[in-house]
Amino acid sequence: MLLPLALGSLFFPGLFGLCTWGLRRARPAWTHNDCVLISTRLVSSVQAVLATGSGIIIIRSCTHVITDRGLGESLGTSLLAASSRQN
Repeated sequence: MLLPLALGSLFFPGLFGLCTWGLRRARPAWTHNDCVLISTRLVSSVQAVLATGSGIIIIRSCTHVITDRGLGESLGTSLLAASSRQN
């Protein structure tokens, strides 16, 4: 779980920096604020596409999204088991 967090923490800021740098080189007439605005929107779009894709994968791989367990999930990490313990 820490590896995807670490990779995401490097990927998205790196994508933002790369886009900002590339836009400054490709469009020197644009202001810094314009390049930052476009880079922010591009990174947000990439995050939205990846979140949608992962949601589609989860929905298609489960017959019942709430009660099905993932590959690495045990009874101790199940959200359903945790909610039933609270009741």
